[in-house]
Amino acid sequence: MRYLSRTIFAVFSAILGYMPLYIFARLEPKPGKALQVRDELMRVVEPTRAEPGCVRIHIYESTRGPLVYYIHSEWIDEPAFDAHVELPHTQRFMGAVDDLIIYPLQAVRTKQIGLCFP
Repeated sequence: MRYLSRTIFAVFSAILGYMPLYIFARLEPKPGKALQVRDELMRVVEPTRAEPGCVRIHIYESTRGPLVYYIHSEWIDEPAFDAHVELPHTQRFMGAVDDLIIYPLQAVRTKQIGLCFP
């Protein structure tokens, strides 16, 4: 039910002119650190999903080497994501993975350029 209500909210936001924000982040673990990165991702996803501004969040891993994790999330707007970045669980996550990944964590902010309905 929560997913449906957020989906309906996203559709009405688009109709009313609000701009949803889509985030893509890539985390490539250092050698021997993949399980720790995965654990940190699993730890942060549920509190993030519970945030009022989070429409959805999914974690992915590459199916072919090297092992890379991806975060894809959708937010009702940019201020919702800005608030997310400041929350304790997000700050803890960013600090925890900083020494576990090869490249610094960077969240790419994007907007949808075509609206498609199934």
